[in-house]
Amino acid sequence: MHRRIVTSRRRFLQTSTATVALSAAGGIAAPFLSRAADRPAVSHGVQSGDVSTDSGVVWARADRPARMQIEMATTDSFKNIIGGTYVDALPESDFTAKALMENLPAGQDMFYRIRFQDLAAPTISGEPVVGRFRTAPSDKRSISFVWSGDTVGQGWGIDESRGGMRTYATILKNKPDLFIHNGDNIYADGPIEAEKKMPNGQIWKNIVTEDKSKPAETLAEFRGNYKYNMLDKNFRALYAEVPVFTQWDDHEVFNNWWPGEPMDARAEVIAKKYVEKNDLIIAARSARAFHEYMPMRETQAEPGRVYRKISYGPLLDVFMLDMRSYRGPNAEGKDASYGPNSYFMGPQQMAWLKRELLNSRATWKVIAADMPIGLLVVYDTVKNTGVEAVAQGDDGAPLGRELEIADLLSFIKHAGVKNTVWLTADVHYTAAHYYDPNKAAFQDFEPFWEFVSGPLHAGTFGPNQLDKTFGPQLIYIKAPSKEQGQNLPPSEGMQFFGVVGIDGATEQMTVTLKDWDDRSLWVKTLDPVRS
Repeated sequence: MHRRIVTSRRRFLQTSTATVALSAAGGIAAPFLSRAADRPAVSHGVQSGDVSTDSGVVWARADRPARMQIEMATTDSFKNIIGGTYVDALPESDFTAKALMENLPAGQDMFYRIRFQDLAAPTISGEPVVGRFRTAPSDKRSISFVWSGDTVGQGWGIDESRGGMRTYATILKNKPDLFIHNGDNIYADGPIEAEKKMPNGQIWKNIVTEDKSKPAETLAEFRGNYKYNMLDKNFRALYAEVPVFTQWDDHEVFNNWWPGEPMDARAEVIAKKYVEKNDLIIAARSARAFHEYMPMRETQAEPGRVYRKISYGPLLDVFMLDMRSYRGPNAEGKDASYGPNSYFMGPQQMAWLKRELLNSRATWKVIAADMPIGLLVVYDTVKNTGVEAVAQGDDGAPLGRELEIADLLSFIKHAGVKNTVWLTADVHYTAAHYYDPNKAAFQDFEPFWEFVSGPLHAGTFGPNQLDKTFGPQLIYIKAPSKEQGQNLPPSEGMQFFGVVGIDGATEQMTVTLKDWDDRSLWVKTLDPVRS
């Protein structure tokens, strides 16, 4: 159960005293010790997300039906609690709970303390767990953030002897203000086996769980995919310290999924993996688990909506897109006019994006996309046919899904929207693309940059072919060579993320592409265009 409740410190203490003893300093005191060995516990760490200048979402999961009690403070001593709330964690939500904490000070380190109270025995409460995040500044203060995507893919799970999911630890070392996860938070269609042979003949040894041992079809199996990631200490440490802005892509459901897709029409080898052949039922279960386990803001107008804008002060607006939930089949991708077959984001999301871009007053408008614009991605990887992403592969005038992007880019130009930058992952390597209208088949747009980085912890692939419709120029790339092959394990070191810094004085944006050893591979500084 998820509530949007924020109380004052006074009210929080008043409503809590009936069931929890409070210390003189205003914090939650130790529970009665009669059942000390059986206290409700935070089972999978704590998380925060979608942080703005005055609010942020906090999340945790209990090990039983319990009431999540939250306290907020500006110091880790919690001597001055500035607010709190409670949310019930029930079986209906797999004991997850989250709350939007509001009325917070801008540009401030915020500490949140979560403790679960046993609903069956209200005098019993568990040990607290503390997390933190920094609210967005209200002034033009320097900020930094990280982006990447693709976690636990291609059978490369958590091998603790190899450091677990090391990229998450490296990201934390960069101390970003926020972390954008571009999708494929899980690989619901990718089972994890105990051992996986590596190209060099060594054995990768995974932690294994029952729910992650087969492609996810049931709600419990989808939930189990998220719980699997949280077994990694690096993952838990990052999410406890840095707020995540997340979106989804295909593997939260299954490979190359789109709504209404008849699974029997897929390559036979894929369809045979599933007992349930109705992709809408599978997608519904996937979406429920995604929203239960992600610290996202909820939208009353459209429950379950993924696309949203998050304002992070005067220097940055982040536009989180959803390139999955509203797309059409694209068929052969030859549509010369826009219609349901060629939807990618869909008319409603497109109208929202144009409106929010036009109304944005932030210096930089970062568009977080599930997939890159100009890279050709194959739909059916078994038969090597069909088009999965935007690019249609013909290098000519916009067709199919390219029509939607052409319309958006043209709108950005003629509406005078400045300083848009696209960040994405999906293709499992890192690259920098500069889109130049002078070298494009479609030329009605202003030049812009698209930066690609990933995977976080999955097989490394690539490179993909660039489609010339929008004139992308490959400025930098790091991907496997022909000699190295494809699906390289994380231990090969080709796990990537990007760091973005925005200088408060100059408002310049500096983008650095990095690997999991924190090596800077390529750096670009962008000057803001003044209106």
